[in-house]
Amino acid sequence: MHVVLAGGGTAGHIEPALALADALRRQDPTVGITALGTERGLETRLVPERGYELALIPAVPLPRKPTPELITVPGRLRGTIKAAEQVLERTRADCVVGFGGYVALPGYLAAKRAGVPIVVHEANARPGLANKIGSRYAHGVAVSTPDSKLRGARYIGIPLRRTIATLDRARVRPEARAAFGLDPNLPTLLVSGGSQGARHLNEVVQRVAPLLQRSGIQLLHVVGPKNELPRVDNMPGMPPYIPVPYVDRMDLAYAAADMMLCRAGAMTVAELSAVGLPAAYVPLPIGNGEQRLNAQPVVNAGGGLLVDDAALTPEWVQGNVLPVLADPHRLYEMSRAAAEFGRRDADDLLVGMVYEAIAARRNA
Repeated sequence: MHVVLAGGGTAGHIEPALALADALRRQDPTVGITALGTERGLETRLVPERGYELALIPAVPLPRKPTPELITVPGRLRGTIKAAEQVLERTRADCVVGFGGYVALPGYLAAKRAGVPIVVHEANARPGLANKIGSRYAHGVAVSTPDSKLRGARYIGIPLRRTIATLDRARVRPEARAAFGLDPNLPTLLVSGGSQGARHLNEVVQRVAPLLQRSGIQLLHVVGPKNELPRVDNMPGMPPYIPVPYVDRMDLAYAAADMMLCRAGAMTVAELSAVGLPAAYVPLPIGNGEQRLNAQPVVNAGGGLLVDDAALTPEWVQGNVLPVLADPHRLYEMSRAAAEFGRRDADDLLVGMVYEAIAARRNA
């Protein structure tokens, strides 16, 4: 059996694809896996690092919404579809699983032409154009939110790395806090604006950090590799404020924390919900509003707070985040609500959908 994954561009597309690849290999170590990608995407680094084959095809950016530019897409897609079709022929693909992004649409159209079954996974609450089109031809459509508008969608969550999906925060907490130089017993706020950081979140946290420290809260602040680390003078006896440029073990960061202040990317929301970590979500103020939609269900379930980027101030953190961190019972209730909303088994459920698609094609 050989499965082709189409989900390049950003980590939000690539990480679920790689989590599926890992789950497929756990079930059948002999399965062949090839990831479609482009030269400009993060997949050029992430896919080989995980030990999977990467096949590059030309990038054809798609407009996020219907515009006059959409008329030019079919012509620009022809060469990319042909390149994807050649990958399917070379690998003798049994299924194409798409996650959105530049490579998903040519992957879907090549699979349709070649008669290869398609499975679509949409991570965001508001589906992208590629997955809207791909869902028309798919044997199965998996989504991350229970109220998705994609036709025939099955709610499974987002496939996660095993280090996240199997994380026991309470058991790992002593090791995690020691790894970051944190106090083993103090309430802990984790802050991150994503893989590249977020300037506004960084500025607000740096301003409010002394107040939080005086209130008995310690901070682990992931500022982003391209942002300057703040100068910190941790006074003796004060809870520590630990700024770091980047964390490659987010499972340890989640285990160390009692609450998180962060953006609301689909992967972030899924990971925090799965591990039961409550968060104050600050949706990215640009784009089509998908980050607010990503966070809204877990916030409605009681597992987080939601604040507009423009409304995030030191005063908001003091009035909304600090009371949660200072109240163990409220932290417990929010953690439980997040965990009840979260899904840890999306990778295995998606494997089942792949097998269903392949079996249906063979039976037909």
